[in-house]
Amino acid sequence: MDQASDVRTLALGETSGTVPLARDFTRSALTEWGWLPAATADRRAAAEDVLLVVSELVTNACLHAEGPERLRVLRGPQVVRLEVTDRGAGQPAPRTPHRSGRPGGHGMFIVQRLCLDWGIDRTPGAPGKTVWAELAAPA
Repeated sequence: MDQASDVRTLALGETSGTVPLARDFTRSALTEWGWLPAATADRRAAAEDVLLVVSELVTNACLHAEGPERLRVLRGPQVVRLEVTDRGAGQPAPRTPHRSGRPGGHGMFIVQRLCLDWGIDRTPGAPGKTVWAELAAPA
């Protein structure tokens, strides 16, 4: 993922309409990379999963972490990595036990189910964190 064409970065900060903006930004990257418009049902499902995970990560930053600062979308040969940097000190985790019939609390459960892996990176001595998730690239 060394090539600049494989990385897209969007500053969010105090932007209004953050979640739709992040989805549109990611949709544009997927279009540039040839994922959209999808030629097959598998490619369409992969693109929809990426857009859903972006929505969940950015929404969590808005609701629980003082807002998102930045979204990065990185394309690798076998994965797409999504990174949302925020100002919050919290630790995102799927709600346990997960109760599908109750409203709210599904974001990190969805991320966990759709992604190959996800986690949190922190810089010692700096506020905030980066929540990242990796999804399989379509074949």
